[in-house]
Amino acid sequence: MATLRITLRAGERIFVNGAVLKVDRKTTLEFLNDVTFLLESHVMQAEQATTPLRQLYFIVQMMLMDPNSAAAARQLFGKTLESMLGTYQNSDIVDGLADIEGLIERERAFEALKRLRTLIPIEDDILRITASPGPARTKTPELRLAAGGF
Repeated sequence: MATLRITLRAGERIFVNGAVLKVDRKTTLEFLNDVTFLLESHVMQAEQATTPLRQLYFIVQMMLMDPNSAAAARQLFGKTLESMLGTYQNSDIVDGLADIEGLIERERAFEALKRLRTLIPIEDDILRITASPGPARTKTPELRLAAGGF
């Protein structure tokens, strides 16, 4: 594996292999081996998981951030994904969900988060269209998740 360098600003946090690190000054971290990490700027809070794709993002994020709950999060991921595949008709989202499923099967959760981030604007557009007034208005089913205790 090639060396990976990440520069953090003062006060920024990074989640590394389930641990939370906070730096007090601008710092460069150099990872010399395989590591699972998530930058603070990519972390979604539970209250931000307001749409189905954001909720799926939150679930995948929990796989990375809390290794002790990863198995339960993976199980929830499977159930949520199945429900979403039965709901969404947009080919970009359906294809993206298939990509994400493959990434999770190969234990590439970080890449799955990156792929999910590309789908969220598409979902936002769909929800904006379906929320607009008019006779063709439809409502997207809402998935509800608890922040803890999968």
